[in-house]
Amino acid sequence: MRRNLAARIGVWSAHHRKTAILGWLLFVVLTAGIGGASGMVEMTNAENGAGDSARAEQILSDAGLSHRAGELVMVSAAEPDGWRTAARELTTALGKTGEVTGLGAPVASRNGKDALITFEMKGDAATASDRVQPVLDAVDRVQKERTDITVQQFGDASAGKWLGDLLSEDFKKAEFTAVPLALGILLVAFGAVVAALLPVGLALTACLAAFGLLSLASHQLHLFQTTYSVMFLMGFAVGVDYCLFYLRRERDERAAGRDAETALRIAAATSGRSVLVSGLTVMVAMAGMFLSGLLLFKGFALATIIVVFIAMMGSVTVLPALLSWLGDRIDAGRVPLLNRRGKRGTKQSGRIAGKLLRPVLSKPKFFAAASVVVLLVLAAPALGMKTEELGLEKQFGSDSRLAVAYRDISDAFPGGPAPAQVVVEADDIGAPGVRKALDGFDKVAVHRAQNVAEIEIPLPHGESDLTELREKRLPAAFDGTGARAYVTGEVAGSTDFNDQLKRGILPVLLFITAVTFLVMLFCFRSYVIAVTAILLNLLSVAAAYGVMVAVFQHGWGASLIGSEGVGAIESWMPLFVLVVLFGLSMDYHVFVVSRIREAHGRGLSTPAAIDEGIRRTAAAVTGAAVIMVAVFAVFGTLSMQDMQQMGVGLAVAVLLDATVVRMVLLPSVMALLGERNWRTPRGLSRLPALDHSEPEPEPGPAADPVATGLRG
Repeated sequence: MRRNLAARIGVWSAHHRKTAILGWLLFVVLTAGIGGASGMVEMTNAENGAGDSARAEQILSDAGLSHRAGELVMVSAAEPDGWRTAARELTTALGKTGEVTGLGAPVASRNGKDALITFEMKGDAATASDRVQPVLDAVDRVQKERTDITVQQFGDASAGKWLGDLLSEDFKKAEFTAVPLALGILLVAFGAVVAALLPVGLALTACLAAFGLLSLASHQLHLFQTTYSVMFLMGFAVGVDYCLFYLRRERDERAAGRDAETALRIAAATSGRSVLVSGLTVMVAMAGMFLSGLLLFKGFALATIIVVFIAMMGSVTVLPALLSWLGDRIDAGRVPLLNRRGKRGTKQSGRIAGKLLRPVLSKPKFFAAASVVVLLVLAAPALGMKTEELGLEKQFGSDSRLAVAYRDISDAFPGGPAPAQVVVEADDIGAPGVRKALDGFDKVAVHRAQNVAEIEIPLPHGESDLTELREKRLPAAFDGTGARAYVTGEVAGSTDFNDQLKRGILPVLLFITAVTFLVMLFCFRSYVIAVTAILLNLLSVAAAYGVMVAVFQHGWGASLIGSEGVGAIESWMPLFVLVVLFGLSMDYHVFVVSRIREAHGRGLSTPAAIDEGIRRTAAAVTGAAVIMVAVFAVFGTLSMQDMQQMGVGLAVAVLLDATVVRMVLLPSVMALLGERNWRTPRGLSRLPALDHSEPEPEPGPAADPVATGLRG
């Protein structure tokens, strides 16, 4: 019998298990070691931006005028001028740290009760957060010594310090929570310690190897600071799922009376093939992020492609080798109560799925309509989605020290924490016309050697002031002078980033829908199944968007997960969630539809094939979904608002995908379509088809009933 690629890889690994296992370990150790030694290179502000703001940052960088990290310290007293002594002490303390420059005299607020001290950190802004601790200590000392005043600090270096510490703590929390959680779920599913450890161990080693490769790649394609967290989130969830699909099929075949070699060959030919198709689909879908025009998404795409590829290859190579080596020892470490559940878990899960499917298949029109209505209701809030590049004051929560300081400084000194910075470039910055235009602005710094000038302009009304600045004030000032003016800063950067995302999301959507269609068409040779997969994915994504908007934009139920509504969704989140969910949903879709096609290929009618396919995959899909939801939900409990949005959005989408979509909508739609599900376009009739049939046992000597594994 002709074996498919996954079967050939699995059988080779099983018969060369030492080579496969030692080769995997060597690969992980080398990539992790070399990558760790090389370190990760983070993107610059110019690389992370878009539009005029990115151009402004690049001009400064090319001219060697990169920003220093600016800091603001506000001293507040109960009475006007009550801050003067404390401000004088604080200015002296800051100067003594040796880390600050441009220390300005305190500026009083309108009511005289507050004073703002501005300064910059010496040296490169990118490393300022590593050197800001003496400054933070000086501010804290003055606050502790003076009970009659309040001191608040906000700036690039201090915020960067808090952010770095928080990300480190959050990543450790995610890792040390997600891994035991997944292990516990697998222990319940399999009832044996070794069977539970196997997927977790392979997923972790895949992530470790991916970390090393990504670090090496970052020297060519610079990364955003949260890229590692995104990669671990994806890699661990996908790695466990792929192993779970493979291992579940192998155990099902053993439970059905197959010998070890036949069971492994069937698992490789069926679940292994599904893992290859799913993994390749995820990787190609992730490649759509390269079309966004933003380096942030290129980094996300590279990270997820690397980790999914490694997890996929580990599942079809080293996993069969380990299963061959372990044999019946895969059930070692049995937990008595859980083990009974594990032995009858598939049958019990199949019975439950059968009971749920019975009404769905008997009234497919009703359940198809009802499930679509449920998903559309959940998606409804997405119609009012607002996106923005969330500032650190929103990322940390409204009651955090950073957010409170930002808010109070903004109230006392409007436009203070987030002014616009105008970068003016000219062939001759000292030309009379240019000088005259610059004289019309306050806070101008002219760099004659570089023919560049910087102007700081407060934006008390945010985006509306930015629009007026770009469309009216700057053109009126510099038209006819030959100078070119670009606006950067927090507000300008967020606006330009959003504009680029709006331009990029359509090409990405078209790309991933086309890829999904082509992969499903080739895999199942049915345009009906391909179109159905796309529509189901879009419904899942829309429902996830709606939940994210309801929770994080409007704040509905946000307190239940320890979060809050911030009035907007992180600007990169919709595109990221769209691509990730289109990729991940293929895990379940390919796995379930392959089993349905397999049953249909044996001669069952479409309704009977749907019933058998979903019942037989119910245990694996349920276990995989529970693990993925649990891992994503862990990220929903972290401190950063964008990590919360990502975790909750993906967890909700996977939960809906594995329940409403796969258990109700998919079977009801396929039942309504009947034999039309399997229509093959004429142009594909001559192309080779993927084999969805269950491999027949190969002739050979009878297997030893007490064998502990494959020979060789």
